[in-house]
Parts: sequence; C-alpha cells; structure tokens
Amino acid sequence: MNWPVVLDLVNAVALCAGVIFAAYQLVELRRQHRRDAVLGLVRSFQSGDFTAALGRINSLPDGADRATIERVLGPDGQDQVFLVGLTWESLGVLTFRREIDMATIDDFFSGAITISWRKLHTFVEDDRESLERETVWEWFQWLAERMREREHRSAPIPAHVAHRDWSA
Repeated sequence: MNWPVVLDLVNAVALCAGVIFAAYQLVELRRQHRRDAVLGLVRSFQSGDFTAALGRINSLPDGADRATIERVLGPDGQDQVFLVGLTWESLGVLTFRREIDMATIDDFFSGAITISWRKLHTFVEDDRESLERETVWEWFQWLAERMREREHRSAPIPAHVAHRDWSA
C-alpha cells in the first residue's frame, strides 16, 4: 500500500467535505438571517400604534385625499398615514433588494398593502405634487403594484381554504 497516495486521498476527501460543510453552513446562515428579518418585521407590525393606524386607514373611503383624511381621521390622521405608508415603503425597498422574498410579503401583507394603496393613492399623488417630488411614496406604490400583479395572475385564496388538508 502506498501511504502517501492514501494520505493524499484522505486529505482531498477531508478538504472536499470541509468545503461542502462550509457551503451548507453559509446557506443555513443566510436562511436564518432571512427568518430573523421576517420575524423582526412581523413583530414590528404587532405594535399597537401600527395596528391602530392600519385600522383607521381601512376606514377611509377609496382614493381619500388630504382633506378627507383629516375629516375622517382627525388631526392626527396624517401621522397614521405616514406610519403605515412609510412601513410599506420600507417593505418595498427590502423586497426589491431581495432581503425579503415576494412570496413572504404576499403571505403576510398583500391584503393590507393593496387595501392601503386603494385608500391612499390620491393622497400620495397630491403629496407628490405639493412636494414637487415624484419619488415620494415610490416604494409603497411599487410594492402595491407588484401585489396587484400577483393577484391578477392568481387570485388570492385564503390560507384556511388553500391549505385545509395540511397536516403536521
């Protein structure tokens, strides 16, 4: 038996196993990072302020303008619009940069995003015009349009219907 050849073979196998293990660890680390990011995001939506703001925005008529928002929501209404809208802005950027995948956003927030856009698109257009800046609310709009496109391709099916046969 040629020991140098055997040792070289063992060394090569160990090196390959190490590279495979390191690659696996990187994939797992990335998966864990994304899972942590999503969990952090979900926790941020569980704040009382955000929940209250989203509920109040849902009470607006579709296409609400600044005057309607103030009349329906009162003097703090615009603060609530900004809380929800800027949250969707952040999600839009994170989704575009692939920090969070679109399917996860769709599962968690598609209804809330599309309804918020339906309620606030006129406000957004007015805000852009008054600020003379087309990029205001750009990622909120981008995200709402992506959600709407997904729903046009495949109508949303409630989880309790789509996964009724699921078992642990």
